[in-house]
Amino acid sequence: AVNMGGTAPPTAAPGGIAGTGIAVLAEVTSHDQDTVAPPPPPESFGAYQKKSEDGMGVMAMMDLLLADLDKEMTEAETIEKDAQADYEVAMSDAAKKRTADSALLSEKEGIKADTEADLEAKTEEKTATSAELMSTMKYISSLHLECDWLLKYFEVRKEARASEIDALGKAKAVLSGADYSFFQAKVQRFLRRSA
Repeated sequence: AVNMGGTAPPTAAPGGIAGTGIAVLAEVTSHDQDTVAPPPPPESFGAYQKKSEDGMGVMAMMDLLLADLDKEMTEAETIEKDAQADYEVAMSDAAKKRTADSALLSEKEGIKADTEADLEAKTEEKTATSAELMSTMKYISSLHLECDWLLKYFEVRKEARASEIDALGKAKAVLSGADYSFFQAKVQRFLRRSA
């Protein structure tokens, strides 16, 4: 009915002490108020006496533990001293290495700066040399053009020079008293051929 929305039926209260079902302790001891003496106490260890061998076992163990503890502490102190010495050596070596590395770094930075300065100088020198090379190449090109022109017209100029030398020689001869008739004959032949 709970599934259908109803309420659960009431549960009956459990009986007995703490829900165990036991209502009352059934066995009750009788308390006699009679003057009966209690039973004697159990036997004791007796009077105190110092034990020599039995007590020494614990003390010997304590002494052994103290000796082991002292030994371990001595070993630990020795290990710590060795570790401290190793640490100091390592720190000293590291400081020396840092100093050497700093010096090496400074030296390499100096070399790098010198190399960069050399590179800059060489770059400027290359720029200047390249400009000079371009100028020289232009000059060579202009010379080449002049030489080509001279070679091209060399034969024409040679013939013109030869005819000019010949004409000067004849003019000199005419001025020296040479025969005009020879000169005129050639001119007339020249004129006859062209006609």
